[in-house]
Amino acid sequence: MEKFVIEGGIPLQGTVVPSGNKNAALPILAASLLTDKPITVHNLPNIGDVRTMLALLEKLGASVQRHDNHTVTIQVTDVRSTCPDPVLFSQIRGSLTLMGPLLARAGRITLTLPGGDRIGRRRIDTHLLALSALGASLRQNDRLELEAAGLHGADIWLDEASVTGTENAIMAACVARGETIIRNAASEPHVQELCHFLNCMGAQIDGIGSNVLRIQGRQRLEGGECTIGPDFMEVGSFIGLAAVTRGEILIKNAAPEHLGMIRMVFARLGVHFEVRGQDVFVPADQPLVIVDDLGGAVPKIDDAPWPGFPTDLMSIALVIATQARGTVLIHEKLYDSRLYFVDRLIAMGARIILCDPHRAVVVGPSRLSGETLHSPDIRAGMALLIAALCAEGKSVIHNIQQIDRGYERIETKLQALGARIERV
Repeated sequence: MEKFVIEGGIPLQGTVVPSGNKNAALPILAASLLTDKPITVHNLPNIGDVRTMLALLEKLGASVQRHDNHTVTIQVTDVRSTCPDPVLFSQIRGSLTLMGPLLARAGRITLTLPGGDRIGRRRIDTHLLALSALGASLRQNDRLELEAAGLHGADIWLDEASVTGTENAIMAACVARGETIIRNAASEPHVQELCHFLNCMGAQIDGIGSNVLRIQGRQRLEGGECTIGPDFMEVGSFIGLAAVTRGEILIKNAAPEHLGMIRMVFARLGVHFEVRGQDVFVPADQPLVIVDDLGGAVPKIDDAPWPGFPTDLMSIALVIATQARGTVLIHEKLYDSRLYFVDRLIAMGARIILCDPHRAVVVGPSRLSGETLHSPDIRAGMALLIAALCAEGKSVIHNIQQIDRGYERIETKLQALGARIERV
């Protein structure tokens, strides 16, 4: 198994370009099932989750033409199977986005439970309730079986603002008869990207960017072409990395319009950055002083559905807090196992009190020392990598295939910034 060997304590400097947004890429690839015409996707991140999704589509009957590492053309002339490969399906959470388009295209789907990060229970009830409202019937034994003789529009209230649940409902509704209204819809940038691409394919989706979507069903969709936008999770990771290593980094093509809440929350930890057109500049020697709430109360950082602070950056915020002067409460509301990686940070010297599965008190700054670590999931893996880069001495991170699932060539990008990191 591969691992990272890191010598920490070096300020990182230079320019970096974020990869395409994984969370936009996966549902856009799944949308290829909605048409028998080709779709072309540019700026596709060359990461583990994307490769798994492409393999899933090929087994379902898709023709995948790889023009280069970041551009593919997909055409699904005929669907060969309505049962996604169970081994591949179980490897990534994004495989769930096949449900809506495959049900709409073939009238049925049989699947096992998806995989992905081990960050606590991740229910799929929202997906099933939405697809049932559109006319699907469900049978459950050792697998889930969904059937629909024909999907029809509906007025749907999602019981939670699930990103992938919203995406499945959107894709199925695009080819259902009549009008569909989706209320309490997720509105993250990657959901918006999917909607804009579907409209390019001939769908009619109104209310993009809001929590209420109106979709006029079409009998068929055409092909299309799109370019995946930058991954704002990777942008946030590099901002945090620059701050804790006391370095100076310019992040090109960073889509700063998606960084509003991230900017506010990072400022509470003493991290500041400049917006220069479409680029983000993180100056060296950040103050890293936690800003107390009014009256000197201990501040709280918590996550929420968009436009709230994204849960995928909570691990990064926690590592930043270990290097900031002051005390802060980190409240992870969405997943009940995401904070369990803090025992690795405590072993490195961080002062953290894990109050319960959802809350941790961080007292900083702490001098971190190199340690042997294991990456439990994509975001915690990146957080541990950032901690290792600002720690004194050598760290070794195992299970780095978790990091590879969400970050493309991360060691190459870090080496270009001056990091001493090797893949072994």
